[in-house]
Amino acid sequence: MNSATGAPPQPFATHTLVALCVGGFLLQWLEPTRSLLWGALWPLGDYFHVWQFVSYAFLHGNLSHLIFNLFGVLTFGAALEQVLGARRLVTLYFVSVLTAAAAQLTVATASGSIYPTVGASGGLFGLMLVFALLFPQRKLLLLFPPVPLPAWLFVSIYALIELTLGVTGTQSGVAHFAHLGGLLGGGLTWLIWRTQAARRATGP
Repeated sequence: MNSATGAPPQPFATHTLVALCVGGFLLQWLEPTRSLLWGALWPLGDYFHVWQFVSYAFLHGNLSHLIFNLFGVLTFGAALEQVLGARRLVTLYFVSVLTAAAAQLTVATASGSIYPTVGASGGLFGLMLVFALLFPQRKLLLLFPPVPLPAWLFVSIYALIELTLGVTGTQSGVAHFAHLGGLLGGGLTWLIWRTQAARRATGP
């Protein structure tokens, strides 16, 4: 809490992640070819560079893609930062970004894809999962149809949809396995934290 006003502290880390995504999008507007060539996550080959495991998460395909992801990061990130703190929020986000990139590269290599990946969705899906674990009964609103659902069911439905679309390939141009990789990263991070907490509780 802010001792002067009694208000909860501002989610600085969440706002910083949002600002970095906006900055990345502006860079794409100024240097569209270079930003995509160097910053997007390319399949293993001539265009791939190791920093793309992170940089791709700050680029987006279009304005609606950016707005959708940033709305999610703000919604889930701000709530999580109040509980977890800035350091853990950032850790969770970037672990999810990395596991999303690893999942996407694995699938791209297996399928022979030649297309790059951009977007904060992998990090967002990791935030979504941990939000659902912390606040399982918190109501979230589906866009289509606009029906409020408890967080655990909301995230479960999204995961099932992503898995179905990814396996069947019925929605091309969307990195469904990156989304699933982000969920995996969020789950692994949460599991590690819970294990560490249990060890501290039981003592040496």
